[in-house]
Amino acid sequence: MPSSAMRVTLLGTGTSTGVPVIGCSCRVCRSPDARDRRTRCACHIETGGLSLLIDTGPDFRLQALRERIDRIDAVLFTHHHFDHIAGLDDLRPYFFEIRTPMPCYARPNTAAVLRRMFRYIFESDGSYPGVPRLELCAVEAAFDVESRYKPRPPVRVVPIEVVHGTMPMFGYRVGRFAYLTDTNHIPEASYRLLDDLDVLVLDALRHEKHPTHFTISEAVAVARRIGARQTYLTHLTHSILHAEDDARLPDGIALGYDGLSFEVSP
Repeated sequence: MPSSAMRVTLLGTGTSTGVPVIGCSCRVCRSPDARDRRTRCACHIETGGLSLLIDTGPDFRLQALRERIDRIDAVLFTHHHFDHIAGLDDLRPYFFEIRTPMPCYARPNTAAVLRRMFRYIFESDGSYPGVPRLELCAVEAAFDVESRYKPRPPVRVVPIEVVHGTMPMFGYRVGRFAYLTDTNHIPEASYRLLDDLDVLVLDALRHEKHPTHFTISEAVAVARRIGARQTYLTHLTHSILHAEDDARLPDGIALGYDGLSFEVSP
């Protein structure tokens, strides 16, 4: 990968149950296609020598092992639903060799929930040495992320406010890449932050209407409005068979899948 390029990997592309769903014998849950095996949503970004993680769901440990993620500089949290935060404690190994604190960025409403749910981490008195040294950073505007490992130029991250049912939450833009999971509404002000994208990752739960997620057709309409060179759909349920549903999508829009990796121009 050229040093100036950004590398993005979709660690997980499934809904809150994951796919296969426990106890289900539908054709997607029984599919031999590896693209139909979906862990909970998360994303990894390598840019400017920095390693950024979006969300720490319950499958994060296995995702990190699968993709050999040996360094993380910061975590960007989209929101505080369990399937996006439950793996937070699995960040501990990133402190075995270096104790430099790791910032965790989140919208204020999400930061408050994280502090309450993981009090032993964010309000630790140091009595248990194994607690990861995470620093919770409530943000509402663009911010810079610096390396935990060696001096490097910071990377600018732009939060993109979206709505998940009735809950405001964040997607994130880094350079010409944007990641918008778990949403069924993008405010007009946020569309203005999504111009000139190379790649967009966008929520698209299923074909049937849902109160808190875009459907496939709704996501296609949003993707066309945003106009990224390439859009990948994520947070997919077990009603989506990759081979069939991906083939029906228009040019420039495709289903994401676990382990999908791509470069984004600087």
